[in-house]
Amino acid sequence: MTEAWTVPLPPEVTEPFEVFVNGVAQTPGVDYDLVGRVLRFSGPLAQEGRLGWLRWMSIFLGVAGTYRKNDSIDVVYESGGRRRVATGLPIVPPG
Repeated sequence: MTEAWTVPLPPEVTEPFEVFVNGVAQTPGVDYDLVGRVLRFSGPLAQEGRLGWLRWMSIFLGVAGTYRKNDSIDVVYESGGRRRVATGLPIVPPG
């Protein structure tokens, strides 16, 4: 089994749904697999953690920005006849 980054689906998300990584549509079976209630990606994903006080202060003062990789996973689904978006879903790294 290869390493996989996983994204648990919120309970309100039902099939059919669309998956986007950083705004780019993903294809099931190619870009990700659905295993139970979890999206499984074989490619690396990253989510920036909380900023420390020093980095936050440097951003606040305009000394530096934050340029770390921060993937955003969004799922578009239908509920009650309306399209809804679950955005910024948590990424669980392998292991």
